[in-house]
Amino acid sequence: MKQKYQYQVIIDDIKSKILSGEYKILEKIPTESALQEAYKVSRHTVRKAILELSNEGFLRSEKGSGTYVSNEYKSIPKGDSKNKTIGVITTYISDYIFPSIIRGIEGRLNEDNYSLLLASTNNDVDQEKKALEMMLSYGVDGLIVEPTKSNLYNPNIAYYLSFKEHEIPFIMINAYYEELDVPFLCLDDVTSGYLATKELISKGHKQIGLISKMDDLQGKFRMKGYIKALGEAKLKFQPNQVFSFSTETKPDLYTNLKDFLSDNRDFFTAIVCYNDEVGLVVANLCRQLGISIPEELSIIGQDNSYIAKNANIKLTTLTHPQEQMGYDAADKIIKFLQGKKNLPSEYYYQPVLIEGETVKKLEEDVQKSTN
Repeated sequence: MKQKYQYQVIIDDIKSKILSGEYKILEKIPTESALQEAYKVSRHTVRKAILELSNEGFLRSEKGSGTYVSNEYKSIPKGDSKNKTIGVITTYISDYIFPSIIRGIEGRLNEDNYSLLLASTNNDVDQEKKALEMMLSYGVDGLIVEPTKSNLYNPNIAYYLSFKEHEIPFIMINAYYEELDVPFLCLDDVTSGYLATKELISKGHKQIGLISKMDDLQGKFRMKGYIKALGEAKLKFQPNQVFSFSTETKPDLYTNLKDFLSDNRDFFTAIVCYNDEVGLVVANLCRQLGISIPEELSIIGQDNSYIAKNANIKLTTLTHPQEQMGYDAADKIIKFLQGKKNLPSEYYYQPVLIEGETVKKLEEDVQKSTN
């Protein structure tokens, strides 16, 4: 079992280096002796790994010369012109707005009989790496990606460059990697955060908190909109009014938000939430803490998600294109592959406020008391 494990590790590692472009097409890889030393294994184990990679089309050996990266793996298996495959990588599949986005993608792909190869990352860069390797190995004709932890440095940049080198078109949705020059379709998150905050300000609120997710670009931009609206209203930005969380701390969101609300219940009159999911967590916590919504605290979500539409409280929120974004992303990839249109460099959908029952207009005496 140990020998098999070592042999698989070598296969996976060499394959990753080929797919990411570290080992380039037709380039000679390290010698068997060098690989044996690098992986601390026997020559037999190295040869087994090389043989398997050769059988898969990733390597080719030339007697007396060495082992080279094959150009055959580029065509594994792309299918024929009548049955092209578009890869789709999202952070999540069954949660929040993602089923609607995927439904939009599927709807457009079905119109032209394109197949879909779906993967999710759970907003984890290691899982994103595996998903990208799968897409490259399969030989997808195009790719739609929702970036993983888009506000942080991404160690998988080389894979995206490899897609460019292989001339496989891809487009990003919801966010993008700022290190890369890539086409994308996004909600205008700065405007979403701005409109949410401005709505509360227009109702007389001056002590406005913010709950934001800071490892994703959406959170960064929605916070930027929040700060912009405060600045226009000449309201001071106060760091203690901001509660931030990340993918790793999200499992503790309920507990941590409970402490945040308890500590600040007499300070805030309103809170801008990162999205509807967070907005409903706040609503549930307020019920538990005896904080009346919107009489004591106004809250506003973002994204107009299905969970907000089906909640027992009508959340004030802002729109997100969801299904339309998925449809448009697939449409642009298909038209590019058909030679009908170039991919856009960038496109922003504009959010629209949807009034609910979670925002209250403050009376003048309440506004004065919060100054």
